[in-house]
Amino acid sequence: MRAIWKGAVSFGLVSIGVKLYSATEEKDIRFHQVHREDGGRIRYKRTCSVCGEEVTYDDIAKGYDIGGGEMVILTDEDFADLPLTSSRAIDVLEFVPAEQVDPILYNKAYFLEPEGAATKPYVLLRDALIDSERVAIVKVALRQREQLATLRVREGVLLLNTMLWPDEIRTPDFGFLDEDLKVRPPELAMASSLIDSMTGEFEPDVFTDDYRAALQEVIDAKVEGREVVQPEEVEEAPAAAVDLMAALKASVERAKAARGEQPARGGGGGGGGEPTPISSARSAQKAAEKKAAKAPAKKTAAKKTAEKKAAEPAKKTAAKKAAATKAEPAKKTAARKTAPRKSA
Repeated sequence: MRAIWKGAVSFGLVSIGVKLYSATEEKDIRFHQVHREDGGRIRYKRTCSVCGEEVTYDDIAKGYDIGGGEMVILTDEDFADLPLTSSRAIDVLEFVPAEQVDPILYNKAYFLEPEGAATKPYVLLRDALIDSERVAIVKVALRQREQLATLRVREGVLLLNTMLWPDEIRTPDFGFLDEDLKVRPPELAMASSLIDSMTGEFEPDVFTDDYRAALQEVIDAKVEGREVVQPEEVEEAPAAAVDLMAALKASVERAKAARGEQPARGGGGGGGGEPTPISSARSAQKAAEKKAAKAPAKKTAAKKTAEKKAAEPAKKTAAKKAAATKAEPAKKTAARKTAPRKSA
């Protein structure tokens, strides 16, 4: 990883030198606009809408539209005079419980690495955050803009989460919020039952981007000159429920069937045991583990069967010898009885 910013965390009178790294990366497959005939890249010229001339980067400034076709032009000098007092500092403002920060405020995430001799105070701040079960609210200037952010701990590393300002969060304004809708207790109980039947531990590794994988397969097939395998048809979204209670019952039965539970007698039925996305991912993982565990057992059983078959002829031979050995005294006794006695 390459550091994108260097500065210091200002923690009271303590200054902790740090480097900033992007903590996430997008895995989207990106395309270029090209000419369909020969694959040439499409380029765009920067032209002025007034004089029509092509403009270089050096002649481009920032403009703010005030309406009526008028533009206020700002230069680099105008931005240089802005009061960014924390341009190279992450100023800790206060410490708050993590649950008080609404996740909608979170924007981008960055890892912080201690620089030089700052390792000990870095570890001190990290352990203090863990011990207090709080996050730090900070201000930081990134890309010529002051931002609100949090400092918290993830896997032993300080994580900086930039946040949106409160006035950047829209207020939902929908008509149904003013309607007086009542939910019946049986419906609420059945919905709670559905939630219970689909409850599990969040394991992000079991989820995959199926669209990206299918698109990559199409690209690989094109590159290798082989036939493109069409992806499986995506299941269509179910139609809106006419009978809410019946739909809830059917959903509960389907979720239970996906977990391998017996459906309730006289239930809503109609679930057909269709798995949910979460349960199907987990079922696939469990099936793979079960198959891997059965393989050694099958080999052991096959080995025992082979050894048993190989030992059969030896057992039969031993049985014949044992029978023959037992028959010897009987033969001798019979021979003595049939032999004529000598006269005196």
